[in-house]
Amino acid sequence: MAKQGREPVQGLEGLAAAAKTAANIDATGKGLPPVHLWNPPFCGDLDMRIAADGNWYYMGTPIGRPALVRLFSTILKREDGKHFLVTPVEKVGIRVDDAPFLAVEMIKEQDEKGRSLRFRTNVDDWVDCDGAHRLRFEASAEGGLTPYLHVRADLWAKVTRALYYDLVDIGEERMVDGRQMFGVASAGAFFAMADAEQVRGY
Repeated sequence: MAKQGREPVQGLEGLAAAAKTAANIDATGKGLPPVHLWNPPFCGDLDMRIAADGNWYYMGTPIGRPALVRLFSTILKREDGKHFLVTPVEKVGIRVDDAPFLAVEMIKEQDEKGRSLRFRTNVDDWVDCDGAHRLRFEASAEGGLTPYLHVRADLWAKVTRALYYDLVDIGEERMVDGRQMFGVASAGAFFAMADAEQVRGY
């Protein structure tokens, strides 16, 4: 039988206070607490959900305070396919319907090394798309592909449909492992979307 651990913090304000204390511990130099270094006891699941559209819910009610969502996002951690909010003293499970973040804005930059893409998430993080922060593409239930951007430490942002079309517009064909692939280049890396012949048939 799994250990239940002690009871999680009660209420949104209690969790917010714990998150604020944790968020003040910045070992990354990027304004993010070092959640990857924390391994506190599991304290149970919390009735918190991140919907596929990026909205956060607590006990079925939308969390309407962007600053609070931003705060919780800084202590988010993924382990074994599950998502948790983590402080140095406790870990609580939450539900994530798809990806915990949305990529809602894209900037294209050009220099002598080529094109680089930067994405802004729905919690106002900026992520440079490169070999360490990759794009991956999955088949969408609505047809076509859904792109995901690696944000940090096994946390991903689903790229909005509008930005997906922007990516298709700047896509190109390259040979990858002996196959002609259609994809997107950024910061010296190439992210294949699909077989080039398949894309031509869309």
